[in-house]
Amino acid sequence: MKPISSATVFQVADIEVAVTFYRDILGFSEDFRYDNYAGVFLGEFQLHLCAHKVWKRPIGGGAVVIIAEEVDDYCKTIRERGAPILLEPTDEPYGLRDFVTRDPDGNVLTFSAPLADTEEE
Repeated sequence: MKPISSATVFQVADIEVAVTFYRDILGFSEDFRYDNYAGVFLGEFQLHLCAHKVWKRPIGGGAVVIIAEEVDDYCKTIRERGAPILLEPTDEPYGLRDFVTRDPDGNVLTFSAPLADTEEE
């Protein structure tokens, strides 16, 4: 077997509220919806949202890191749309510029961009 893709699944309380947040606030596009399960995407990043209770997972316990080309403009855009910013864009010692937000259920999304190499060659 050779995996070719993956999707993080966040447990949410209400599929309508979750899809609306990801679409209208974070700028994701809806890919599919089956009752209480939906898929959204932003660029190449796929995320599934699950509001059914079949697997009895806790709501809002998820976290994901999304690597992007830049984060500052995106952070500004989603803040203006009403997203809570838990960590402002920050240069981290591990070579990424991160900011953190969360969805209405408490699932945490870290958006990270590689820092430019500042060493002289």
